[in-house]
Amino acid sequence: MSVEERFAFLAEWYDPNAALLRRYQLLFYPKDGSVEMFDVKNQRIFLRRTKYDCLHLEDLFVGNRLNIFSRQLHLIDYGDQHTASKLGSKKQRTLAMIKPDAVAKMGTIIQLINDAGLTITKAKMTTFSRKEAVDFYAEHQSKSFFNNLLQFITSGPIIAMEIFGDEAVAAWRRLLGPTDSSAARTEAPDSVRAKFGTDGTKNAAHGSDSIASAARELEFFFPSTVAHGPINTATYHHCTCCIIKPHAVAEGLTGNILNAILDAGFQITALQMSMVEELCAGPCIALEICGPEAPKAFREFCGPADPEIARHLRPQTLRAIFGKNKLKNAVHCTDLPEDGILEVQYFFKILDG
Repeated sequence: MSVEERFAFLAEWYDPNAALLRRYQLLFYPKDGSVEMFDVKNQRIFLRRTKYDCLHLEDLFVGNRLNIFSRQLHLIDYGDQHTASKLGSKKQRTLAMIKPDAVAKMGTIIQLINDAGLTITKAKMTTFSRKEAVDFYAEHQSKSFFNNLLQFITSGPIIAMEIFGDEAVAAWRRLLGPTDSSAARTEAPDSVRAKFGTDGTKNAAHGSDSIASAARELEFFFPSTVAHGPINTATYHHCTCCIIKPHAVAEGLTGNILNAILDAGFQITALQMSMVEELCAGPCIALEICGPEAPKAFREFCGPADPEIARHLRPQTLRAIFGKNKLKNAVHCTDLPEDGILEVQYFFKILDG
């Protein structure tokens, strides 16, 4: 008699009432899409096996956050060797960094990442100080191009991202193309560097060259300790707040939404992926938007809260194009002009503090 396949993960849930991290074993049965949870500390069943249609096999990987029956679970490890060998063997994390020369193309590059089947799990717009740049590029210190590289990489904002997927290190490097943009245009004309790079230094984006480098570089931008890494780029000046909602992030709409915002003439001056308790369906992406009369103009660009109404009255607005219903309406924006700076401060000072 064959044993029914199941996958096991160790998961954490932050209990806001008790201010405690609670730990569970989460079991998933692919045959009928059912889940079961076991309370690790109290050694008892927390949730009996129950069918749960919102969970899929592709959602199950270490580091992901799942919303199961209104609880935000963080998968922190595999629960047994079978799960690790079946689901974890090809999964990797790597650093993707959009350099100053290609930040204006962030939407298209992020869309290429999503279209390649890779998942962005962390993101932050930041700037390099000279010291940070020297530390990050220490291996190139003896090279003739080192000073030019430092000057370029500190010349404007960059976007650092943790991306996750099957053989992510090699997959992102393939998507990047050869280091020299001229060679990329010949050898890999559809690559990021072929499309957006200029030469071997101003080459649009960076990718870790090995699993070991990825671990080091991700720790630089997204440290696992109390340190916060390079600071964000929020200006808190003539700005408003935009949140790309979890459903839109999960559906791979981030790049297209960013493109729409930039094409409309708004300036994205800060970007950060965040987990917010009120938006517990998954990670969202917070943006600081600047521009003339930003709060009022951007609110109009988002359109009516109900996408159906937006499609009838304002078909070119973000919610008309990307929204599904009144709850899943793609983006949040600041309603009152006087609240713009306050909302930006919440995401870029308080949550990132």
